[in-house]
Amino acid sequence: MTEPHGAARPGQLSIDHTAIGDIQLLTLRGEIDHSNRDQLRQTLLPGKAATRTVLDLSGVTFLDSSGINTLLVAHQSMSDAQGWLRIAGARDSMLRVLRLVGLDQLIPCHSTVEQATAV
Repeated sequence: MTEPHGAARPGQLSIDHTAIGDIQLLTLRGEIDHSNRDQLRQTLLPGKAATRTVLDLSGVTFLDSSGINTLLVAHQSMSDAQGWLRIAGARDSMLRVLRLVGLDQLIPCHSTVEQATAV
């Protein structure tokens, strides 16, 4: 089941929800920045997101510090609930940013959704 959330305009963030067993797959497209971090935060809040979540970032073109902070808070929340957050499909430029800030040391980054959803 897929449930789209958000706008599909260039630069905007859209989030599609898909369940893979008990894993929530969130496919993100567009930019993650200060203007839409609350949209992502609301999607990842405890009780709304599964405690096992994969973020498919293959369609993300930009990520700023507010987006990084949102991912960090979501990771911590899911870890506290005995779950996890994983990243899949991030572009090279996105991976470079995640590595620069050390987020890849906390949130596992996988090349594909299939790798990220493998238990």
